Amino acid sequence: MTRNSREANPQPVDAALVPRFGSIPTFMRLPHVSDPAKLDIALIGVPWDGGTTNRAGARHGPREIRNMSSFMRKVHHVSRIAPYELARIADLGDAPVNPIDLMDSLGRIEAFFAKVHAAGTIPLSAGGDHLSTLPIFRAIAKERPIGMIHFDAHSDTNDRYFGDNKYTHGTPFRRAVEEGLLDPKRTIQIGIRGSIYSADDMKFAEESGMRVVYMEEFAKIGVERVISEARRVAGSGPTYISFDVDGLDPVYAPGTGTPEIGGITTLEAQTILRGLQGLDLIGGDVVEVSPPFDPSGNTALVGATLMFEIMCLLADSFASRRAR
Repeated sequence: MTRNSREANPQPVDAALVPRFGSIPTFMRLPHVSDPAKLDIALIGVPWDGGTTNRAGARHGPREIRNMSSFMRKVHHVSRIAPYELARIADLGDAPVNPIDLMDSLGRIEAFFAKVHAAGTIPLSAGGDHLSTLPIFRAIAKERPIGMIHFDAHSDTNDRYFGDNKYTHGTPFRRAVEEGLLDPKRTIQIGIRGSIYSADDMKFAEESGMRVVYMEEFAKIGVERVISEARRVAGSGPTYISFDVDGLDPVYAPGTGTPEIGGITTLEAQTILRGLQGLDLIGGDVVEVSPPFDPSGNTALVGATLMFEIMCLLADSFASRRAR
């Protein structure tokens, strides 16, 4: 069969035949595949929180998101996108990490995603803390800087922590801009809020050209305007979606390391994501799900559902590019 033969597309385990609590847990109950060249979209875990500065635990996020992704079904109920009919999608397993060596982990994660990128496969990952996005960008954005639609309570464009430490979950997008991986003028940050370390904490994001939608503006202009802004900023170029679950109000996602009250609702987040259909999307991630702070499992369910929403967008974008 050819790479894109519909008959060859992996399919989830049918919950009407095998109960959701049965079989080995994988993202969306899809097969586990070890060769990215066999896939169009690879679902990947990044079980690492070496960039966390306070409440660790996001290293356990991928495993719990896999568990909760058993609730996902085959077709999006609003867009009617059937991702497994549009693209070959499976669980590629976890990127290798070193829990006691930050720099080694960055290298390991980058090398893993470089192989995915070299195979022409679109990555969709579950973290892990937000620093894990930086090595992913190093792997997929070497040819040209990419745009980003970023959901978060925090800009993640700080410079240094604890002296001269340049690599934490609060610095990835400053580093990505400095390294020529991320185009700040094609970057929008949605849901930014919370107290800051100093009055100029947001200076880099604003002066570099990022479109920062603070939560106060979000509440004022509404979801539809935010969608329009995201589409305008992203434009027609290659764009990555990065979703930190602390962008949501902690009533919806308490299991995260740096919660900030007054955030986005899950329905607002889903509506915005659905409004991004048709953009040139080349990857995505859901990060900062921290199971130790998530006793009910609700945050992991939110993470799995957001992954499904993004997966549908990536499958639709992949199919549109293939049809050209």
